[in-house]
Amino acid sequence: MSESKAAVPAGQAERAAGEDEVTDLCRDLIRIDTSNYGDHSGPGERAAAEYIAEKLAEVGLEPRIFESHPGRASTVARIEGEDPSKPALLIHGHTDVVPANAQDWTHHPFAGEIADGCVWGRGAVDMKDMDAMTLAVVRDRVRSGRKPPRDVVLAFLADEEAGGTYGARYLVDQHPDLFEGVTEAIGEVGGFSFTVNENLRLYLVETAQKGMHWMRLTVDGTAGHGSMTNNDNAITELCEAVGRLGRHTWPVRVTKTVRSFLDELSDALGTPLDPEDMDATLAKLGGIAKMIGATLRNSAAPTMLGAGYKVNVIPGQATAHVDGRFLPGYEDEFLADLDRILGPRVRREDVHGDKALETSFDGDLVDAMQVALRAEDPIARAVPYMLSGGTDAKSFDDLGIRCFGFAPLKLPPELDFAGMFHGVDERVPVDGLKFGVRVLDRFLDNC
Repeated sequence: MSESKAAVPAGQAERAAGEDEVTDLCRDLIRIDTSNYGDHSGPGERAAAEYIAEKLAEVGLEPRIFESHPGRASTVARIEGEDPSKPALLIHGHTDVVPANAQDWTHHPFAGEIADGCVWGRGAVDMKDMDAMTLAVVRDRVRSGRKPPRDVVLAFLADEEAGGTYGARYLVDQHPDLFEGVTEAIGEVGGFSFTVNENLRLYLVETAQKGMHWMRLTVDGTAGHGSMTNNDNAITELCEAVGRLGRHTWPVRVTKTVRSFLDELSDALGTPLDPEDMDATLAKLGGIAKMIGATLRNSAAPTMLGAGYKVNVIPGQATAHVDGRFLPGYEDEFLADLDRILGPRVRREDVHGDKALETSFDGDLVDAMQVALRAEDPIARAVPYMLSGGTDAKSFDDLGIRCFGFAPLKLPPELDFAGMFHGVDERVPVDGLKFGVRVLDRFLDNC
């Protein structure tokens, strides 16, 4: 007696095909070392750009590689939609990663190993997971002839981890025609889950991000012999200023996006949340507390110190580097507070600066996110949130593109997702990657 198999709907079969290859794509990308040291001393992104271009060309797309500096390469391709007259959508991701010291890791950061149900390695969550999900979805859709409703531009970018100068910023300034007709975009650090209870899982979609002032602080003093009394020691003056800055408690400022997030969370938890009592509020957020807590205030974190060349010589100058971040609408307040805290002896200059962003959580694109998430997770609810860092969205905003962070991942409640960004033992669940493929595919059906 023969046994027949039930027919699998076309869309479901194609999504399954994307799921089958996303893990290998992610592992391959992690194995390409694209460490970005911020000074061109790393391997660059060229190998990753070529790998991605090859994967896109295999299915009939015509990717182009743009190299802004030797080795610093980005890949761009355009997919024709059902109605090319509609405004286009941009899906962007970066291929560079921050450096990693293999001795600190459980599994080698550039091996792409699978262990405990996860793909391990530098870039697993920031953001070669999204690069792989995008490739998997696009390859299946193009192979099967399933066009999105409108044109989609794909951009796999260099240099995001150092501010995007040689990636997104270069393309926006030198090749803006690549993004002709694009009005909306999705990119990194959004769409990940936060389990509230067995009946509700929030998916945080990034609608805002803090601006940045990466700065160098300098104090000039009087050089001299280390054995002599010196009341004009540049190191002493700078360290006192950096200490004041590092210990400063910045005032809480609740922006529109943070207010929306707190309202959504309050409804989900069934309890009011007081932004003036953030300790109590953050205590309810588990693993995402650090990420959300950093969006309540301006911040300035000292990250590097430099002075002197010999133990018995008092140097004439001391320097420090600070990672400064400001909330949308609060840049002037941030700079005024910064100068007051540092004092008149400290000279500051920007190493890299960029604006803050904020958009509303509404429109057809947001609806498409909600529908796609709920189709794959019945207890899903998408909510807006602010990213404490910055992304390539800052560059694309200059072209009038409305940007969201939407790289969907369904995560185990116990996984410290926020703590893995630039951290040790970065990893992404294999099931999360497959979930992301299914959600992105549904999203592209309705984008």
